[in-house]
Amino acid sequence: MTDTTESSTPKTASHDNEPNPKLRAFMNSGWADSERQDVTLSDVGVWAAKRRDALSQAFPGERLVIPAGTYKVRSNDTDYVFRPHTDYVWLAGDQTSDAVLVLEPNGTSGHDSVLYFRPRSDRSEGEEFWRDRMYGELWAGRRPSLTETSKEFGIETRHVDQLADALKGDVPTRVRRDEDESIASLLSGARTDDLKDNELASTLSELRLVKDAFELEQLRDAVAITHRGFSDVLAEMDQVRKYGERWIEGTFWRRARAEGNDVGYSSIAAAGPHATTLHWIENDGPVVDGTLMLLDMGVENRRLYTADITRTLPVSGEFTPRQRDLYQLVLDAQNAGIAALKPGVTFRAGHDAAMEVIVHGLDAMELLPVTAEEALDPESMLYQRYTLHGVSHMLGLDVHDCAAARAEMYRKGPLETGYILTVEPGLYFQSDDLTVPEDLRGIGIRIEDDILITDTGAENLSEAMPRTVDAIQNWMAS
Repeated sequence: MTDTTESSTPKTASHDNEPNPKLRAFMNSGWADSERQDVTLSDVGVWAAKRRDALSQAFPGERLVIPAGTYKVRSNDTDYVFRPHTDYVWLAGDQTSDAVLVLEPNGTSGHDSVLYFRPRSDRSEGEEFWRDRMYGELWAGRRPSLTETSKEFGIETRHVDQLADALKGDVPTRVRRDEDESIASLLSGARTDDLKDNELASTLSELRLVKDAFELEQLRDAVAITHRGFSDVLAEMDQVRKYGERWIEGTFWRRARAEGNDVGYSSIAAAGPHATTLHWIENDGPVVDGTLMLLDMGVENRRLYTADITRTLPVSGEFTPRQRDLYQLVLDAQNAGIAALKPGVTFRAGHDAAMEVIVHGLDAMELLPVTAEEALDPESMLYQRYTLHGVSHMLGLDVHDCAAARAEMYRKGPLETGYILTVEPGLYFQSDDLTVPEDLRGIGIRIEDDILITDTGAENLSEAMPRTVDAIQNWMAS
């Protein structure tokens, strides 16, 4: 069976041909029924229903609207690959573009969930399926039917053309949207004066802080694929030396696409002095023996959960004595940061423990203009010239997950069992920094792992990836 949809003008390009009536008639006939009969409720569908129930309890009597988003233009008439909004994925499980999840108050204490989206079009009428460059099946690939999506995610589905009417009525409405995403056209008739999406966004981020069992499984999967991606790079060091940072980026991306959905963020393949730029994503420089390469990369798996791991590696396969000492300092700081994490401590506990180690190490190297105690004073913090950033952020469907959570629940709040966050201290000596010895200038080192808060402490989800000096050198040699 196919879904009946309202006819619309297909999205075509200026250079497309206009079909004649005979071609139209021919294109709309002779197609087999391609409705999938094997669709069953997915594991993510079960978990998504539980998450919607939790959100429903937070907003009794209010309509909640969570869009997936649409395509974003890369250039002219070409779009970036679509990736749905994180909150939508978390609540629906679905990854279809141009979809909107609506939680409608049902008059009791809960909500009825309806998923509005653009399903595959009927091939017996209309031109969308063979002419529309954005949604046409012959142009952009198969979209699921309403029935298929309903079965897969255990939710009622309707065509997105019905959304505007569904949002009419005197019902307080909250919409989760990004600042650059307008869905005003969908809200005709809704009480837009009641759109308090900041509160909805904060609530969703806070609900997502504790990862459920399904999410933990997905993050373990993303970490494992990421490990293989790093190993792919090390296995091709001859090509890396030939083509530079570009080869690192491309090699890792190949693994991300083969086993996952994509990279979770733009890969940082920073060799030599590029490693002192925190978010170096140009990835167009050389990779030279004797220097270090800082690789900050993570795979987004097929359920859209991302790892975020950094390793700093000697291009030649062995650290120089100076590089080894600096690396060990950062590693000691990271170990201290991880050891400080457990339920009940503040989010900054890992950062503070890591910085204690870093600062005393910098003091021993005579790189501070003041004592270690003075540098650690909140009124000073001069050491940040060489560390630049905090050591942790939440991790999940977004690489910087739960970003809309209130400070008292996140940055200033206590850790809870089920949180997953990074620990990633670093040292960065800029090439033009006259406050450090010349042989340190242009060196950047960061070590980052993905940490699960357990009932008794912390588990390093990426522990299998070598971190110690000897383990890294053995990894590269193998």
